[in-house]
Amino acid sequence: MALEKANNEPPARIFAYGIAGHHAGLADWVADLENRLTSDSEITTLNAVKTIPEANAFLTKQLPKSTPCVLAKGNQQVAQEHYHLWIRMLFSCLVDADFLDTEAFMEAERAAQRGNYASLQELKQRFDSYIKRKEQKAEDTPINRRRRSIRQQCIARASSTPGFFSLTVPTGGGKTLSSMAFALEHALRYNKQRIIVAIPYTSIIEQTAKIFKYGTDNDEEIERRKQTGDVLFGEDQVVEHHSNLDPKEENSSNRLACENWDAPIIVTTNVQLFESLFANKPSACRKLHNIVNSVIILDEVQLLPPEFLKPILSVLQGLVDYFGVTVVMMTATQPALEGKIGSPPNVIQGIENVTPMIEDPESLAREFSRVELFLPKELNERREWESIRDEIVQYDQVLCIVNSRKDCRDLHSLMPEGTVHLSALMCGEERSVIISDIKEKLRKGEPIRVISTQLVEAGVDIDFPVVYRALGGFDSIAQAAGRCNREGKLQHKGKVVVFVPPRPAPRGLLLKGEQACQEVLRTHSVEELSPELFRKYFSSFYHRLNDFDKPRFYDRLVRNAGDFSFDFRTLAQEFNLIDEVQQSIVVWYTNPKNGNSSERLIDQLRSGHINRELTRKLQRFLVNVHFKIFENIYRQGFVEEVHGYWVQNGDGLYKPGLGLQLDDTKWLENTVL
Repeated sequence: MALEKANNEPPARIFAYGIAGHHAGLADWVADLENRLTSDSEITTLNAVKTIPEANAFLTKQLPKSTPCVLAKGNQQVAQEHYHLWIRMLFSCLVDADFLDTEAFMEAERAAQRGNYASLQELKQRFDSYIKRKEQKAEDTPINRRRRSIRQQCIARASSTPGFFSLTVPTGGGKTLSSMAFALEHALRYNKQRIIVAIPYTSIIEQTAKIFKYGTDNDEEIERRKQTGDVLFGEDQVVEHHSNLDPKEENSSNRLACENWDAPIIVTTNVQLFESLFANKPSACRKLHNIVNSVIILDEVQLLPPEFLKPILSVLQGLVDYFGVTVVMMTATQPALEGKIGSPPNVIQGIENVTPMIEDPESLAREFSRVELFLPKELNERREWESIRDEIVQYDQVLCIVNSRKDCRDLHSLMPEGTVHLSALMCGEERSVIISDIKEKLRKGEPIRVISTQLVEAGVDIDFPVVYRALGGFDSIAQAAGRCNREGKLQHKGKVVVFVPPRPAPRGLLLKGEQACQEVLRTHSVEELSPELFRKYFSSFYHRLNDFDKPRFYDRLVRNAGDFSFDFRTLAQEFNLIDEVQQSIVVWYTNPKNGNSSERLIDQLRSGHINRELTRKLQRFLVNVHFKIFENIYRQGFVEEVHGYWVQNGDGLYKPGLGLQLDDTKWLENTVL
C-alpha cells in the first residue's frame, strides 16, 4: 500500500522505507522506484493480500492522528533536516520488535535474560553510597575539595531544563564521576530512561568502564573490591559496547544489551554511537529507539572528527529538539561548537543554547593549575631528536609525547635501555599491559621513562612529574599537561615542556592544529592553559578547515527531505569515522601476566571453529596499518589469510616492546597513534 501511494503521496514513502528495508536495510530512494516496485504482478499480489482477514485488519487501520514529533513544533523548513532521524527511529522500533519477537519464540531462555537491571533510582543510591564512602576515606587536600565542589555544581545544575550542557573542567578535576552525578540526578528529575557515555578511544573506555563498575581502574584494587563487594555500580549494571572488550569481562547480559542498548548505563565509542545514528542496516539501527529520552555524555568532545561535524551536530540537535535527549559536552579543552563555525564559504551552524555546568571555568582552571608551562621561544627553529633526548634523560620519571609513530620510533631508538615505547603499532593486549606497568611504577616511585604517540593523551589516568610534548594543537598540549602532576601531590608544580620537533606534524588535521597553535602563540601572550585560550585556538583551527561534511550529509539526507527522498544506504557507506584505508593484522603476542596468547587463537582460527568468543578475543591482538604498509608486509610474506583474517605467519613482524616492525617508514610519518 505504501509503495502504491509513494508516487503521488511522498509521505507514504516513510512506511515504504521501513517495510521494504526491515530485512535488507534502509535503501536509497531513486527516481521511479515506486513504479518499478509495483509491477502488474506485484500489484496483483498486493490485491490478493488485501483479501486475507488478518492483513486487511492491519491495512484498514486508521493512520495515527498525532502530529509527528519533527512537525509538532518549530519551523517546518528546519524540521526537514531531521526527517531522516524520525524515519530511523520508526525503523528502529520495527526491527527491534521483529528481533525480540523472533527471539521470544525461537530462544525463550535467551529472551528471559534480557532487562534484568537495577533502576536508575537504585543506581543513584549506589552512587551516593559510594561517594560517601570515598569522601570519608579521601585526604582533605585542596584538589579533593575542588573535585567535591565541581560535583556539587553539577548536581545543582541537574535541575535545569533538558538540552545541551557543557562541562568544562581541567584534567584531574573528577569529570567522570561529576558527569555521572549530574546524569543520574537529571535523569530521575526528568524521567530519562538511560545514560549513554560515548568516548573517542577504547583505551579510555576500558578505564572509564572500570571506574563505573568498581569505583577504581586499579586492577589489584578491583580484585580486592570484588571480594568485599565495595564497588560502585557493579559489573552487571554497566554495559560496554566496543570492539576491544576483553571477552573474559563480557557476560551474556552484556552481549544481549549491546544489541539494542536496553540497559540503564551504556559505555561505548563515538564510532559506535554516531555510525549507528547514520546506519541503514537493521542490526545497527536496533538500538536507536533506546537513545530516545536519554542522557548522552560526550567525553573528550574536542575529539569529534571535524570533517564530520555538520552531520554530528545536526543529529545531536535533532535528538535534543525532538527526542527528549540531554547532551553533556565534557572536556578540559572545550571546542567552539556554538554559533557559526568555520569561515566563508565553509561555514556550518553550530549548537544553540548550551548551558554551562561550571559557573567560572576560568577561575577553576587557575585553581587547578598544577604545572608550569614552558613554550618554545622560536617557533621556526626545529630541534633534533638528540637534543630532546639529552634533556629527557635528566629525569627519572618523564613522559614524552610526539606527533607520529615514526617520531616515536626515532626518539625511542636514541633513549637508554628500559625506556618504554607506546603506540598503536602495538596490539591492544600489550598496550593494556604496558599502561598498567607504567601506573604501577609511578605509584611505587620507581624510575620510568616513556616515549609515546598521542595514544596516552585523552583520558588515560597516568601522573608524571615531567611531561615533554611536541608542538601540536593547544588541545593536545593541554591533554599532555593533564598527565603531569595530575593528583597535585608534588611539593612544587609539575613541568610541561613544549618543543618544536625535527618535522612538522603529519599533514591534515594535525598540521592544521599545529599551525593554529603557532598563530595563537604569535598573536597572544600565553602564560597558562585556560578556557579562553581554547576558544581562540579552536576558532583559528576551524577557520583553517576545508570541509565539515565529508559524507555529504546535506546532499543525501536534507536537500530532498521535503519529498521524503533520502540516500540512506549511500550515506551509511560514506559515514566512517575511522579511516577505512586500513588493514587489520592478527599479530603474535603472549601476555606475560595472564598467559593470553594470540598464537593459540590463530590455531583455533585455522581449525575453522569460529564463534563470537573467538572473534572478540582476536580483537585484542589486532594492529591496524595503512593499506600501503600492508601491501609491503604481504609482499615480504609475513602474513597469510585464514578464514577472512590476515594473521602473522613468521618471526620478525611483531616485537614485544616495539610492536609491528616496519621497513616502510614513509607511511609512518603520517600515522599518528
